[in-house]
Amino acid sequence: MSAAVSRLDRCTRSLRLVLDWLASLARVVAPPLLRIALALPFLRSGLTRWDGFLSLSAGTVYLFVNQFKLHVLGAVIGLPAPDVLAFVVGVAEIVLPVLLLAGLATRLAALALLAMTFVIQLVFPDGWANFHLYWASLAVAIFALGPGGLSLDRLIALQLERRPARGLA
Repeated sequence: MSAAVSRLDRCTRSLRLVLDWLASLARVVAPPLLRIALALPFLRSGLTRWDGFLSLSAGTVYLFVNQFKLHVLGAVIGLPAPDVLAFVVGVAEIVLPVLLLAGLATRLAALALLAMTFVIQLVFPDGWANFHLYWASLAVAIFALGPGGLSLDRLIALQLERRPARGLA
């Protein structure tokens, strides 16, 4: 009986070591994977909005002016300043995912994409189960966990920690 308990104890310790190692690996890999998963759908959408550098496609302007409407409390409301909003969204759908991919201003980018997801939910109220819930979950996870070690945010933080403290003269 003692040999069996000892063998079980060794197996349990070995399993615990493997699981601890996998958890450590996941702590390194999870933040960049979350950032990539949230960035890609927005970046793909953003790339379709442009005909050239800072030149919105006619289709994008048409959608924001004529098709996209806010669904609030049963009312359908046109977007305010749809041409300006189309430009801002087009820029945001490129800039915010690039920031996420680089891990730069990560929490701010995730928070902005969470806000965009909320507005998109108002425009497409039936999309919550297929897209918006997942985007919101990714954004909240990124905001909660931060950029992770494989990010420009972390590199900047390390550089700031290495700087000598300067007192007032």
